[in-house]
Formats: sequence, C-alpha cells, structure tokens
Amino acid sequence: MVTAMSTPTPGPRAARVAAAAAVALALTTAATGCAAFGGDRSGIVVTTNILGDATRAIVGDEAEVTVLMGPNADPHSFGISAPQAAALESAELVVYNGLGLEEGVLRNVEAAAEAGTPVLEVGAGVDPIDYTDGDTAGTPDPHFWTDPVRMADAVDLVADEVVERVSGVDADRVRDNADAYRAEVEALHTDAEEAFGALPDDRRRLVTNHHVFGYLAQRYDFEVVGAVIPSGTTLASPSSADLESLASAVADSGVPAVFADSSQPDRLAQVMAEEAGVDIEVVPLFTESLTAEGEGAATYLEMTAANTEAIAGALSAD
Repeated sequence: MVTAMSTPTPGPRAARVAAAAAVALALTTAATGCAAFGGDRSGIVVTTNILGDATRAIVGDEAEVTVLMGPNADPHSFGISAPQAAALESAELVVYNGLGLEEGVLRNVEAAAEAGTPVLEVGAGVDPIDYTDGDTAGTPDPHFWTDPVRMADAVDLVADEVVERVSGVDADRVRDNADAYRAEVEALHTDAEEAFGALPDDRRRLVTNHHVFGYLAQRYDFEVVGAVIPSGTTLASPSSADLESLASAVADSGVPAVFADSSQPDRLAQVMAEEAGVDIEVVPLFTESLTAEGEGAATYLEMTAANTEAIAGALSAD
C-alpha cells in the first residue's frame, strides 16, 4: 500500500522568507507596470469642445486628439466617466481651460498631473481677468474665448506644448497649422471690431444669462449692465432680489435685448424682462459650448462669427 505523503507545514522562518519574496515580486511588478504605463502614453486629451476644436485644427493629422465634452455640454456641470479619467492619466498631453471652468473635471486633471501627465491650463496663460460683479467677483473669469485676441494667443500656447510634449509630431507642420488657424481667429477680431464699432455708445451695453462676456466687453468697449444669474457659473441661481435689481438696471439703461445661452432655457431672462416692464428681446447666443454640426456653432470660428452677428444685430435694431 502506498501512503500519501502530506506536505510539511513551513516553520516561522520559512514563512517569513516566502512573505518577503512575495513582497519583492509585487514591488518589481508594480515598478515594471509604472515604467510600461509611462512608455505607453499617447495622444492629446482636451476637456472642452471649444479648445478641442482649436487643438484639432492645430494638430491636424499629427496626433490623436480626444475631446471629453460633446456638443452642447455645460463645462461647469460636466463630469467624466472612469474610461475618460483613465484617458487623462495615460495621455501625452492634457489641455484644459482652467480658471475654475471645468468644475466637475478639475480633480481628474489634478490626478492626471500627479500621475505624471503633462497638463496645460490655457486660461492661465492668456492674461486672464477677474469677475467684477456678482458672487464670483474677484475670482478669475475663465471665459477668455469670447475675446478672439486672447484665443489667438491660446493657439500659440497649445502649439508650443504639442511640439514639446507629443512624440512623433512634425513640428513644422504643427506650426504651419497654428499660423493658419491663428490668422482665421484674428480675422474674427477684425470683423468684430467693424461690427461693434458701428454701434452708438448708448447701445454698447450687455445683459446676459450669467457673467460670460467680460472679455468681449473689455476688448470691444461694452458696458456689462448685469446678468440674470449674477455669477460666473451656470450652477448658481438668482434670487428675487437679484431679478428685481437687474430689471431696474435694464429699464434705466434702455437696452433692447437680453442675451441667453442657446443651450439653456431662457425662462429666467424672460421673467427678468417681464419684471422690467419693458419690451425686450431675448436673443440666443453660443456661450459655453459648441453645438453639433448644422446647429449654428459646430466650430469656434462659426460660434464667434454667429455671436458677433447676433449681438451687433440685436443692439442696432430699433
């Protein structure tokens, strides 16, 4: 009869040796994984669709560009999925607006930076201004793209980072793309100067659904009478006192139109107009996001041209 032999139970010393070997193996595997992760970085990830559109024009076919926010997204409330968060951490470059715009994505961008991903906060590099009114007064205004001059500067910032950070790109081609796109953005500024310059001083006043056109106002010498939501974010809500105060300002200024974001209901703007007791038009603008193709603002160039036409037309109407 053959008797099965039992496996001897290891003693304390053997157990310690085995445990130490397991830890060493785990550390070696983790280190190898980190090295592989660093070597596997690829592509560019952009948070907002406005900067995504510009980045794609700059990069062309030189690298893959992934844009997190789809058409008509609200960057203040947008949140990302687990796969999108992973894409941030494995990218060669992350481009984001910054200055507090992407309220639901900032922690993911910070996590990516901590994991070693190069990140570019575009808004911080284009001479940002602060809000001057409402509950965000004194904090940076992130809506720099409403000023084409600053957007043209943003083009250069993105091009520089792409050339420096993204492997395998043709630097000359990226620079050429950036120069061509910047020229188109600068043409938007020329058109806006002409359109807004034709407005009389008493028509160069803006009322919007929230504080979003501070840069445009500074560049083209507009007065911002106020906002229906007295804040730099769409996540805030106006009080009845806010609406009453703005209604009085609108009535006193005689502005013929209130501008509301095209992707959001204009109910508050309508209520404010009724409070003012004046006949006032509510005009939709594209402010926080690009639209789908065929909806009026599928690109930054289309968006800005449409807004210039809408603002100039509404404020010049009798």
